Amino acid sequence: MAFDKNILKIKTLGELKASGYKPKSIKQELRDNLVEKLKNKETVFPGIWGYEDTVIPEVEKAILSMHHINLLGLRGQAKTRIARLMVNLLDEYVPVVEGSELNDDPLEPLSRFAKDLITEKGDDTPISWLPRAERYNEKLATPDVSIADLIGDVDPIKAATLRLPYSDERVIHFGMIPRSHRCIFVINELPDLQARIQVSLFNILQEGDIQIRGFKLRMPLDIQFVFTANPEDYTNRGSIVTPLKDRIDSQIVTHYPKSIEIGRKITEQEAIIKDGQKKIVVNDILKDLVEQIAVEARQSEYVDAKSGVSARMTISAYENLLSSAERRALINGEKNINARLADIYGAIAAINGKIELVYEGEVEGPVYVAQSLIGKAIRTEFLKYFPNPEAVKKKKSGKNPFQQVSNWFGEGNIIDFDNDLTDREYRARLKTIEGLEELVESYHQHLAENDKLFMMEFALHGLAEYSLISKQNLDTGLQFKDLLDSMFDPNKMNFGDDDEDDFR
Repeated sequence: MAFDKNILKIKTLGELKASGYKPKSIKQELRDNLVEKLKNKETVFPGIWGYEDTVIPEVEKAILSMHHINLLGLRGQAKTRIARLMVNLLDEYVPVVEGSELNDDPLEPLSRFAKDLITEKGDDTPISWLPRAERYNEKLATPDVSIADLIGDVDPIKAATLRLPYSDERVIHFGMIPRSHRCIFVINELPDLQARIQVSLFNILQEGDIQIRGFKLRMPLDIQFVFTANPEDYTNRGSIVTPLKDRIDSQIVTHYPKSIEIGRKITEQEAIIKDGQKKIVVNDILKDLVEQIAVEARQSEYVDAKSGVSARMTISAYENLLSSAERRALINGEKNINARLADIYGAIAAINGKIELVYEGEVEGPVYVAQSLIGKAIRTEFLKYFPNPEAVKKKKSGKNPFQQVSNWFGEGNIIDFDNDLTDREYRARLKTIEGLEELVESYHQHLAENDKLFMMEFALHGLAEYSLISKQNLDTGLQFKDLLDSMFDPNKMNFGDDDEDDFR
């Protein structure tokens, strides 16, 4: 229903009554507006990808049922984003008693302040209009959160200023929850809230009354609660106490993107691309590789599966990849920027900060784990564009499409790809490798020059991941050479010490 802006001209309680306004609970408000959107085939949660057939229908059912909601899932699964988008289901404006700290409805006042003001001024009671953007409050649950923060406490300064005894309810300073009357209130990471604080929510969720320092106030708070929780929290840091869990009507389980395509949509939507980076050309294979790294991380023996791998990892990795390409272009004074596959190694810092390692991963070290994940992602993506090298090896007859490239390195040729190579040097070094261009053209014809160069670099990395050639880490970039030559290189032989500079 379209909002009539003329209603904002109403300034007194008498005018509001004359307009025919009727109070409505926030849950009814959410339900009515959702019904309207569903009837009109409107998108209810824009920008949320991959949940169209799973999470979003469950959230919509919970709203239609007028339930409090708990979103349960690992980190980086858009739980808070969904809660914030629920604001769009509220009415554009609602009337409140002017000056009320509890957003009192003029026709159903809740606080002592509002009741006294209406008693004193009657139909002349001033009202104001509260926009929906201000009807959302959020609190991150931490062990130091107190009942005073959430519910309220007696304020001795207010008592002294107003010259009131502590027995007068007007000395109460209300916490975040009462101040969220007629609002959506979100508590993130609910299990981190101490059990005694969780207990204080029982009556608010069910009976609607609150207790503060001996005051038992019958305050039927009208709040839509949304909680978020991580399953890991149930065992590592705390739990949701059973009576509270029983009072939360709907628990909805979230999940990570189920396909590379959905992951790409999320990353491209959320990544912050700076003005100088908008002209960078990123090959689709490289975008897929970023998402595949997250897939590999969620399956890795080195990464704690219970902790999860946030979608923030791929977003940060993509931003670092762009910055790696931008830095090279700035150093070389080049205006046309094409991201290279090696730029993905510039995302190691983003990967390191976004994964929780198990003991084995800690032993290997975060940099090794990040390099390993990138390598596995390249192995997986390589098979989408070229034959499986392992299957080719097993065939006793037939042409080996990779033979010419591996033979070239077998003749003792070594080639370095520094991070800051100019485009001209990059092209020249790729074309130096015998058989590499022919390999790409035999499976991918009619590619544009830049796409062909990228595919050549991709093929080189793929061959290294399948142990047909060697790929080693240098301080300034990467080095490719014969596998056997690498194995017997005295500079690489550490006689038992781990060589963290070697990718493989």
